Amino acid sequence: MKHCIEGSNAVARIVKLCRPAVVAAYPITPQTHIVEDLSKFVSDGQADFEFIRSESEFAAASIVLGASAAGVRTYTSSSSQGLLLMTEVLFTIAGLRLPVVLTCANRAVSAPINIWNDQQDSMTVRDAGWIMLYAEDNQEAVDFLPLAYKVAEQLKIPVMVNMDGFILTHVVEPVDIPDEAPLGKFLPEYVPEHGQFLDVKNPVSLGAFATPADYMNIRQEFFDDLVDAKKVIKQELKNYQNIFGRGSDELVEFYGDEKAETVFVAMGSVVGTLKDVVDELNAVGKRARFDLRQARRAAVVKIKCFRPFPTEELQKKLRRAKFVAVIDKSVSLGQEGILATEVKACLSGGEQVVRGFVAGLGGRDITKKQLVEVYKSARKKKVDATFVG
Repeated sequence: MKHCIEGSNAVARIVKLCRPAVVAAYPITPQTHIVEDLSKFVSDGQADFEFIRSESEFAAASIVLGASAAGVRTYTSSSSQGLLLMTEVLFTIAGLRLPVVLTCANRAVSAPINIWNDQQDSMTVRDAGWIMLYAEDNQEAVDFLPLAYKVAEQLKIPVMVNMDGFILTHVVEPVDIPDEAPLGKFLPEYVPEHGQFLDVKNPVSLGAFATPADYMNIRQEFFDDLVDAKKVIKQELKNYQNIFGRGSDELVEFYGDEKAETVFVAMGSVVGTLKDVVDELNAVGKRARFDLRQARRAAVVKIKCFRPFPTEELQKKLRRAKFVAVIDKSVSLGQEGILATEVKACLSGGEQVVRGFVAGLGGRDITKKQLVEVYKSARKKKVDATFVG
């Protein structure tokens, strides 16, 4: 059933339907409405999970770590400095192979203080060992959460679902919330495997001391499992599509002219704007806008899954491109946009010219006019780590 609701409320509703046993969080803009709504569900008797408002984000992450280690389904969310305060625990959750699910309402990081959207927070912890999904719109943010639990609990790898703060979290739009019965078919009750959780009747050690002889082997095994996770993610995307009739089983989606020489690459809500730009760049004759003298071929590739990075899938989508314009909403200071670095590594040895453009930092608008200029720049001259707008 479709509901015209705020993105944060939609996320809270789907989390409730996923039936976590413990929810722990600390409020921080623009994530606050998610946990406010979850708390209200409990106080109104609409949910029976244990809701814990912790004294900090570090504590919230620690609480869901402990609850997950005890063998129950858990949830938390955060943004910006709050996510960075969780950093130590995020690495620990991943290393312990605990299937925690977290929503990050993406927001700029300090200093200076800024509460608006970019993706610097989540990209800063990209090496913590979490599967990382990026939603284009609120429907995708909703659909990613049951998928996150299904994948996390199969692979014993935590999943972070990213949605752009304010642009998505505070926007009211139609969202289809899955019915309880079919969702239960896709995501059954969580039953942890024997020996994978703390049990006084069957004592185990989680995250025990590892010597140099063992540590590297453990990390290599985790690395291999995370890379192999792409197979499971794609299969569960397909299963979700078969049940609910939406989405795709692709980690990377192509939109636009298949013969386009110039292709944008991006993640998150900016993809929606890029699709409009692509449509207008591909328009013919009088329908063309922005004073373009002739029809242009353009396309955009949306990366839905950033970790594990979809190298083979991205190479396939960009095989016909000559110019690749990567739109980053984060930056590795002293280098370039983080996504651009990843795409360049992915296409290393290929014939494509890859250029990075940093845009939207601190919530600055990314306009269609700016993106058309990016399109022109990507084709005409060498520009790296260019700040747009």
